[in-house]
Amino acid sequence: MLKKIRFVLALLFWAGITLMFLDFSGTLKCFLGWMAKIQFLPAILALNIGAVLFVLALTLLFGRLYCSIICPMGVFQDFVSRIAGKFKKRRFKFSPEKRKTRLIILGIFVVLLVAFSPIAALIAPYSAYGRMISSIFQPLYMLVNNLLAKAAEHYDSYAFYGVDVWLKSGATLGVALVTFLVVTIWSWKKGRGYCNTVCPVGTVLGLLSTKSLYKIKIDADKCVNCGLCEKNCKAEAVDFKAHTVDYSRCVACMNCIEICKKDAISFTKNAVQKSSAQKTDKPSDSALRKTLATGALLAVSGALKAQEKQFDGGFAVIEDKKIPARDCPVKPAGSRSLRNFSSHCTACQLCVTQCPNNVLRPSSKIENFMQPEMSFELGYCRPECTRCSEVCPTGAIEKITKEEKTSIRAGHAVWIKANCLSVNDGVKCGNCASHCPSGAITMVKLPENPSVEVPAVDSERCLGCGACEHLCPARPFAAIYVEGNEVHGDM
Repeated sequence: MLKKIRFVLALLFWAGITLMFLDFSGTLKCFLGWMAKIQFLPAILALNIGAVLFVLALTLLFGRLYCSIICPMGVFQDFVSRIAGKFKKRRFKFSPEKRKTRLIILGIFVVLLVAFSPIAALIAPYSAYGRMISSIFQPLYMLVNNLLAKAAEHYDSYAFYGVDVWLKSGATLGVALVTFLVVTIWSWKKGRGYCNTVCPVGTVLGLLSTKSLYKIKIDADKCVNCGLCEKNCKAEAVDFKAHTVDYSRCVACMNCIEICKKDAISFTKNAVQKSSAQKTDKPSDSALRKTLATGALLAVSGALKAQEKQFDGGFAVIEDKKIPARDCPVKPAGSRSLRNFSSHCTACQLCVTQCPNNVLRPSSKIENFMQPEMSFELGYCRPECTRCSEVCPTGAIEKITKEEKTSIRAGHAVWIKANCLSVNDGVKCGNCASHCPSGAITMVKLPENPSVEVPAVDSERCLGCGACEHLCPARPFAAIYVEGNEVHGDM
């Protein structure tokens, strides 16, 4: 019964988070957004004290149930391992904990986070899973949606609507594919190998779970040493010969309890393990390391930007727009500053998948690798849209209202005379001024040629929404583009 309850809860959490990353309509975020906000590392970065205390309390009470139920990467490993078990049953055996490796990886991860390095996000479990879904599976999901939209349209139904499917970042897709292959193959062969070797969250919660109130207990008097518990433990944490469990790796999946034919295994309070072999406790010199490692992760702040897309030319062939070289990337309203964004973002790509205007995309630059930034080839950031701030679980984009967004200056427009059609071709354009939602652009006469009108930008009124850049007809580079503000100002 314990295993069935855990399995149902894990399935609900995994399905909810996966669907939230797949959903492009923004509907599910209203109901499932809280699942992202209680993920351990995002909760720490967002200073979501309630969520952090909940996870810590859950671990101290019941062990690593967070890894077994709430973490989508953990549940994904379980599903892969479950499928592998259909081909080869009882394939696990106890292996000693790689404690030094785990602590070294955790230490490197903490240092990278404190240094705001985007490399840390490569092994952050929630973010790595989010990139896998958003980069690999969401495009497939959208293609199926488009096929259904075409079929429905044939029958005069608009139950579905078509959406653009485009490559947001080749580098991020490559990272997602490598992560997917590594985790899948590792889980197929070793069950929770990634979770119990590389994952920094698993290491921290593993240290805490050794002190949990409820644990798996093996009764040596009832045990007949059949070895079924060890062969079915996907964490390879059960040593049936010594009648012990490595609680730092045990994720309380309850497989051992279900498979035991003699009721020798239970999940009980204050479990005392009986060993048929002479056994001494491990030296407690790791206590200081446990305290330091846990405290370091709780004190952390993290790290990771965007690429290009195509422009629909209509009936005429129009050259694709190219992304301008910005001195400062444009971050969404609610980020407060470039530093605040880079220190909190773990590049999970949830905001990218939820952006309805195709403005956010992951960066390919090493200094903020995979962190979202704004680019305006396919659309602009509409003043009434605050979806990215509503879904961000780490506090990299703080939640704002529509009214607040219309007063936040995330960037400023810059006019490039050499690209302007009014100057080069003598045409009367004014597209940027007529579509500026904040009225920051006005057309003025060019001093050296009064018959030509060119845009003048009031940077104090400019929001950095990118409407001017997006709608500028100049190719391949727009005659007006947006530079990000390092610190977002208020109008």
